[in-house]
Amino acid sequence: MVTKNISIPDMGGATDVDVIEVLVKVGDTIQVDTPLLTLESDKATMEVPSSDAGVVKELKIKPGDKVATGSVILVLEMAGEKLEAKPIEKKSDKKETTKKPEPETIPAVVQPVKVESSASPSKVVEGELTDIHAGPAVRRIAREFGIDLATVPATGPKNRILKDDIQTYVKTRLSQVPAASANFGMPTAPVVDFSKFGPVESQALSRIKKLSGKNLHRNWLIVPHVTQFGEADISGVEDFRIAQKEILEKQGVKLTPLVFILKAVVASLKAFPQFNASLDPNGENLILKKYFHIGVAVDTPDGLVVPVIRDVDKKGLQDLAKELSVVSEKARHKQLTANDMQGGCFSISSLGGIGGTAFTPIVNVPEVAILGVSKASHKPVYQNGEFVPRLMLPLSLSYDHRVIDGADGARFMVKLTNMLSDIRNLLL
Repeated sequence: MVTKNISIPDMGGATDVDVIEVLVKVGDTIQVDTPLLTLESDKATMEVPSSDAGVVKELKIKPGDKVATGSVILVLEMAGEKLEAKPIEKKSDKKETTKKPEPETIPAVVQPVKVESSASPSKVVEGELTDIHAGPAVRRIAREFGIDLATVPATGPKNRILKDDIQTYVKTRLSQVPAASANFGMPTAPVVDFSKFGPVESQALSRIKKLSGKNLHRNWLIVPHVTQFGEADISGVEDFRIAQKEILEKQGVKLTPLVFILKAVVASLKAFPQFNASLDPNGENLILKKYFHIGVAVDTPDGLVVPVIRDVDKKGLQDLAKELSVVSEKARHKQLTANDMQGGCFSISSLGGIGGTAFTPIVNVPEVAILGVSKASHKPVYQNGEFVPRLMLPLSLSYDHRVIDGADGARFMVKLTNMLSDIRNLLL
């Protein structure tokens, strides 16, 4: 048996590229073009396939590592001489069957999945000697879906067919099926030339908005959302906060209403543990969490980010106030790390400082619920035979209906509003 190091191929000069996923493990038997790992940079998400076949003996890279051209991915154990690289073919795939000679080897290449800038793509070596320019990964997708690559319009450099071209082709074909079947496909937005109606300007989305946009779209599609609305009488909480405000500000502590909401949320999560949980990928088990890490949405010039406050149940009001101030400042100066935004059990999105009466926040998967907070206002409330002014806080609770039913959603909201109605509840 011989071994060989499989390394990162030429990435066009890119360095310190993040490894976001390792697709194989020790002991796996892999073939030529088997995807090994996925890389992500500011410009593209890339898949690195294997140049050789054999058994994975040792992994040299893990998710979170940074790599460059030549970095060793794994040690491969091969039987005898280096295996000849041939594309996988279906016997029934007549289009892919050719009498033209195959190359002796196919070096590992980085296949661009989505390029977000005009940067030069990495050099790609053809997986097959045909007149159709497409890499092995694209050919594999085409075979799986029974697509004739000769009919797919190419948009890549030198008339290369990209994965996006395959996706566009499939969407186009779906839009052409009869109306009864087309109802099951995802509609696409129309392409409109707005300049014919008046002056326009194109403005690129920030990286944060691009990433969060994809996540929000995914979350909205896979989670059956229900939103429960409620109001909490926070008159007592506000009186206490104002009474402590001057004292705490001298200590450099800003006591905001969000601090009290954090404590009330944790108390409610303890009473209803199915809200402090995640649904496993197969949708058959609920993973109940015994810790209380709460994500808090922070508005920044580049978009919304959600740092996580850990172990909220173990911290006092002053400690939470200090930590909220720190993470908010880090978020606005782009100093948050990946660890700062991981591990959340439940999220809070507060628009109270801006305004509004209610909204429907989107669940932050893999969490199963999120609380929206709007601007508090004084309202007349009927008590003891008369109307009295009370400070009422509008709340919007969105949850995953696969995990939480409407009755429990309402009970959670009642528990939460009761906790906020009396400061003594939060001190217990």
